Amino acid sequence: MDAENLGLLILRVAIGATMIAHGYNHIWGGGKIAGTAGWFESLGMKPGKLHAWLASLTELGAGALLALGLLTPLAGGACASVMLVAWLTNHRTNGFFIFRPGEGYEYVMNLFVSSLAVAFIGAGEWSLDDVLGISDDLDGWTAVVIGLVAGVVAALGLLAVFYRPPVKD
Repeated sequence: MDAENLGLLILRVAIGATMIAHGYNHIWGGGKIAGTAGWFESLGMKPGKLHAWLASLTELGAGALLALGLLTPLAGGACASVMLVAWLTNHRTNGFFIFRPGEGYEYVMNLFVSSLAVAFIGAGEWSLDDVLGISDDLDGWTAVVIGLVAGVVAALGLLAVFYRPPVKD
C-alpha cells in the first residue's frame, strides 16, 4: 500500500506543481494577466480578462489543493477542466505532437487525463483528505461524479456560454 501512496503523492504533486506554474505564469509571467487576457480573447474566450483570471486562479487554487491532497475529486476535476478548455480552444486542431506548429494536444491531453484519473482514484493515505478523515466521503462513484462535473461538465458549460471561435478569413 505504501508504494500506491507514494505513486499517488508523486503524481498529485507533479500535476499540482505544473498547474500552479501555469497559473503563476498567466498572472505574473511574460505578458502578465493583460497578455493572457489578450491571448484568450484571440482564441475566442470572451471576455478575455474574465477568463484569464478564472483560468489562472483555478490553476493556482486547484493545483495547490491537488498537491496537498485536499478535496481531491474537486481539485483534480478543476485541473482537468482547465486543460480540457485549453485542448479544445487552442490545441485540438494542431495535431497530436506538442512540437508541431501551434503546439499539438499531447501535453494538455495528458494533464487532463491524469488530473481526472487522480480525481477518480483519490489522494491516497498520504494526503490531507485522509488526515482530515474526509477521504471515505470522497471515494468511489462519488469521486467520479465530482470529478466529471468539475472537469468535463464545467468545461463544456463554460465553452457553450463563452467560447466564440474567431472567424477565419
